Amino acid sequence: MIYIPILSALSLGIGTIFEKITLRKKGITPVFYTVTHFIFIILAMLPFIFFYWYIDIKGAFLPVNLLYFLIVILFALLANIFTFKSFKKEKLTNLEPARALEPLFVIILAILFSFIFTEGFFEKNTKIIIPAFIAGAALVFSHIKKNHLYFSKPFIFALLGSFFFALELIFSKLILNFYSPLSFYFLRCSAAFILGLIIFRPKILKIKPEFVPHYFGAGISWVGYRVLMYYGFQSLGVIFTTLVLMLGPIIIFTLAHFILKERMNWKNIIASLIIVICVVYAVLV
Repeated sequence: MIYIPILSALSLGIGTIFEKITLRKKGITPVFYTVTHFIFIILAMLPFIFFYWYIDIKGAFLPVNLLYFLIVILFALLANIFTFKSFKKEKLTNLEPARALEPLFVIILAILFSFIFTEGFFEKNTKIIIPAFIAGAALVFSHIKKNHLYFSKPFIFALLGSFFFALELIFSKLILNFYSPLSFYFLRCSAAFILGLIIFRPKILKIKPEFVPHYFGAGISWVGYRVLMYYGFQSLGVIFTTLVLMLGPIIIFTLAHFILKERMNWKNIIASLIIVICVVYAVLV
């Protein structure tokens, strides 16, 4: 079963490259892409919905769980907007240290939630403070330029995107067992698309035909990433799945180097490796 999170990490890397390629195009703004990319994710799932549809209506429609689902949708929109804002103006290799923090955010938030109102959701482990500080120090080190600390706007956007994606995953875990992974992701993306359409009113017909293959490539990849990740959460556990998904940043670095021709910054490589090691340590302690 270990192939599930491995394939999920690979899908994450491929989907990220497709997104970056599309966002390089003129006329594709982060907000426009946030709303329109959900269309192609939904279309990619349609052929499989009939075979894998499942909802525990009694549990899913409890008021508290509907509230959690709404929170998931809001955080998903925010996470995508901030992430795509960072992709629009910065190289992926420069953003990976921020994106590599997402699993650490997930673990920290899960522990906080277990203390506050979800007893037993994750074990209470105060040792997380040590790798969190080390990861933070590595992050600071990677952004010191000429003896000055520098965080670019795209990097801050990437950090915010990672944080909101982590929040989204925490709330998703609370209600995931009431759905099949495909059903949950289909409803999550459909609701996010409708909400984004109402708020931002993008002109969908402005999607140029030459962009469609990249949209579909990202959509199919994200379906693979998320659905396999949800299966991993259910069958292998959150900790083990998160551990294997640490392959994601390495795959993205490699693909960005060979496909997008982005040169690797040695500070970011070292910082990302340290962050990954910290996350691995955090999920194992």
